[in-house]
Amino acid sequence: MIHGRGASANSILSLADHLSLPADMAIFAPQAAEHSWYPYSFMAPVENNEPALSSALALINELVDDITKQSIEKKDIYFIGFSQGACLTLEYVARHGEQYGGVIAFTGGLIGQTLVTSNYSGDFAKTPMVITTGDPDPHVPVSRVEETVAQLTKMNADVLFKVYKGRPHNVTQQELELAEQHVLK
Repeated sequence: MIHGRGASANSILSLADHLSLPADMAIFAPQAAEHSWYPYSFMAPVENNEPALSSALALINELVDDITKQSIEKKDIYFIGFSQGACLTLEYVARHGEQYGGVIAFTGGLIGQTLVTSNYSGDFAKTPMVITTGDPDPHVPVSRVEETVAQLTKMNADVLFKVYKGRPHNVTQQELELAEQHVLK
């Protein structure tokens, strides 16, 4: 579970209370330094968010490596993120395209002023994904979320995309239910 800018690992962990997760599921939630994974908007040029962005992606990769060393296959790993955490989650999985248990991104998109599609490769093997956003959203343009969905679909992800007109920058019960139905079923 990857938290958003200004939030904490504890705040994203609170979403688990609203999801029907198996009792034996381990939940990992790293904490960003100073509550931010990278300094500028996810739509800024990538170089503006370096070296923080590369460091955040490496942290997630280390966590995934630690999990797989515990005999947990990647197809049994689920990702969830909100806002900046959703952007980081999507960027990580797109750069490491393979079959996961599922991906849930509440209000996020792939990172960069323009998408560098050569960064993204692999086959998600129909990994279920839920990507939601509000319209308008003060931080994440719907057009970037649409580009993200197209890229992930091209990589063979099973993406369920939903736009909520007029929804504030938060996660709603409807979105949690959608995530349960499509990803956590």
